[in-house]
Amino acid sequence: MSVDKKIRVTLKKSVIGTKQDHRATVRGLGLRRINHSVLLEDTPCVRGMIHKVAYLVQCEE
Repeated sequence: MSVDKKIRVTLKKSVIGTKQDHRATVRGLGLRRINHSVLLEDTPCVRGMIHKVAYLVQCEE
């Protein structure tokens, strides 16, 4: 994987009513509110976090 590869992650659903560790994962990705997007490096760590909360976020490469 190249270091300059990026993924845009957008929070699409509310974290209200979700598990505490899922909320922490969303926060760890840098997402704050619905429709907020962040540009993150494509690393296995980030991919794992996205996979964990895939039902809340949308990602584009």
